[in-house]
Amino acid sequence: MFERPRAGEKAVLVHLDLGRVSDPEEVEEFRLLARSAGAEIVGQIGGSRATPDRRLFVGTGKADELKMLVEAEQAELVIFNHALSPGQERNLERHLQCRVLDRSGLILDIFAQRARSFEGKLQVELAQLTHLSTRLVRGWTHLERQKGGIGLRGPGETQLESDRRLLGKRIATLNKRLERIVGQRAQGRRARDKAELPTVSLVGYTNAGKSTLFNSLTQAGVFQADQLFATLDPTLRRLETPDGPAVILADTVGFINHLPHELVAAFRSTLEETRGADLLLHVIDAAGARREGCIADVAEVLDEIGAGEVLQIQVFNKIDLLPDAEPRLERDAQGQVRRVWLSAQTGAGIDLLLGAIAEHFGTERLRRSVRLGPGEGALRAWFFTHAQVLAEAHREEGGWDLEVRVPRLDLERLLSRAPALAESLSEPLAVPEQEREEGELAVPAQA
Repeated sequence: MFERPRAGEKAVLVHLDLGRVSDPEEVEEFRLLARSAGAEIVGQIGGSRATPDRRLFVGTGKADELKMLVEAEQAELVIFNHALSPGQERNLERHLQCRVLDRSGLILDIFAQRARSFEGKLQVELAQLTHLSTRLVRGWTHLERQKGGIGLRGPGETQLESDRRLLGKRIATLNKRLERIVGQRAQGRRARDKAELPTVSLVGYTNAGKSTLFNSLTQAGVFQADQLFATLDPTLRRLETPDGPAVILADTVGFINHLPHELVAAFRSTLEETRGADLLLHVIDAAGARREGCIADVAEVLDEIGAGEVLQIQVFNKIDLLPDAEPRLERDAQGQVRRVWLSAQTGAGIDLLLGAIAEHFGTERLRRSVRLGPGEGALRAWFFTHAQVLAEAHREEGGWDLEVRVPRLDLERLLSRAPALAESLSEPLAVPEQEREEGELAVPAQA
């Protein structure tokens, strides 16, 4: 059902200004979507209407103009940059004598091409079947409908009902499989919570440079390209921050204006990585003409998936495309970092972002001496995972003496679970004067 042709398809694009004048960047984004799907654009029709036509969306005159263009260019497909009802799609296909696709169907098609993982393919198929379930009748318009009277009873209605039953069973099967994946992802999050590693999720409009930034930070080598929805399957990597705690960095699918609800529902397990994150890095194309509109679109999707309240740092990427732009930080009235300007492509400003992440999760790192007994190997492993071990000595009677630098928040969490450890903590006997000036020992060990 979802096999694609080997070659691109000749397509005519349709975009109407409905009650307002559209931003030219919206039209250009529509063209990029069509190209990302593999379409060969042979024509484009515009226009304006106060409201869509109930039967043909574009009105009779515009539909006739569209039909002449389709015939002249021998187009195989007409793509609308709008959401069409099943009835409108059916009427347009009958009038134009070619396939008609709306914006949601176009985005679903792109997702079908990008999915690589088993989970991603399941999610895309579920979204496609959900979208298709309201449009099944188009496939049986060539068969007679059941009517009263001898000789007028046809097989169409019976076949349609059979397809709907099969479709419902497949959707139920996909939902069950995805529920298992939701459980697996939840188990992974619980393991990360147990390890007390905070999660940072990259979010943003599609093609804002999230995967390029992810690779620049982690050297993960995930696929990156100058195209819409280059990333579909999420990737997680451990990221070490300078003089700060290690974090889990997640690269997620990009958002877009009017993201189909079927996709939001199908990708709920993937989007959980965003909703459950401790910090969102909202990657923004600083050189984009629709920069403010894209920020608003991302905020709308984040609210829809329940991640609107997660703290964000806005990362203005691609400053190499702006004249005289320099990497910099911007802080709010409380002194917290709220914006970072950088270029993931050139690496300029990456150090500022790493510093901002470390600062968010606790800049104050305490230098402490720790005496552990021979049965406290688990605590020793904790310090090697969450702290910087400056020195280690094995005692003859067993156990270890450690000198560590540990984030204050991590140490407070550890002491809440193992309060007896406070008796084994002390300040080092000798601390370099430079570190005293940095204020690393401003908090007593028992704090």
